[in-house]
Amino acid sequence: MSKLFYSKEFISYQDQIALLKSRGMKFADENKALHLLENISYYRFSGYWYPLLADKQSHVFKPDADFETAFSLYKFDRELRQLISSEMEKIEVAIRAKTSYLMSLAYNAFWMEDTTLFTNPSVHQSIFDKIRDELNRSDKEFILSFKSKYSNPYPPSFILLEITSFGTLSRLYSNLKQGKARKDIAGAFGLSDKVLESWLHSLVYIRNVCAHHARLWNRQVGIKPLFPRHTQNTWIDMNNVSNRRMYYILSIILYLLNIVNPNHTFKQKLKNLFLKYPNVDRMAMGFPPNWQNEPLWKD
Repeated sequence: MSKLFYSKEFISYQDQIALLKSRGMKFADENKALHLLENISYYRFSGYWYPLLADKQSHVFKPDADFETAFSLYKFDRELRQLISSEMEKIEVAIRAKTSYLMSLAYNAFWMEDTTLFTNPSVHQSIFDKIRDELNRSDKEFILSFKSKYSNPYPPSFILLEITSFGTLSRLYSNLKQGKARKDIAGAFGLSDKVLESWLHSLVYIRNVCAHHARLWNRQVGIKPLFPRHTQNTWIDMNNVSNRRMYYILSIILYLLNIVNPNHTFKQKLKNLFLKYPNVDRMAMGFPPNWQNEPLWKD
């Protein structure tokens, strides 16, 4: 299939509004819309008015489509990303702590340097090269203190993992050889090791989406987390649930938060967000009709 040459002309903010109006979009306040287009951009907004199109090929809007609805979806998505980011930190810290403790208990505090504990030596080398770069660049007080006091080339894992990204932590876990320590880490979260590996990979993906301020609310997840055969803690009915939609990801976050921070307010904050933005189509996020009756999601 031959590729097209991009030939669309760049147009001014005023012409962007005129184009949208010609396609059927309504505006309650064109001056405000102009300001938003100047500071957010037409292209970023287009992902939020896409659901308002009646004809997605010719870009004709539904009769009741207005710019304010698109902006409301944009605000919901921004607040959803902020909520996920703040809660994801708690999960990341807990997984980092549990990994460091259980691996150190099974082997020693310097297990991260031991190539024999990993499935693929070249992958381990690649990961450790990245960790070494982080170590060399770090100006954190606890790293500088360790370097000034000890002759070891690397700090123990409970220190080194503090400067390791969530993505690197996920790759470390994925590359661990099958064994009791790997299973014990997953078991601490009531999961099998294969499921935890898959969930970590997916959460890193979602965290990166949030970090880059990309559209999230109705996204089809590029990395599909596994369906667990069983969990030790309350989980969802997986019948007719897609693991490529945000409902499944949000359920993973809630499941893990219930373990690492039982007094969290994530569930209520999410429900409040839906009340604040009633126009959000939860079905587009993969929420089943009876989701609030799920034991995991019940108040």
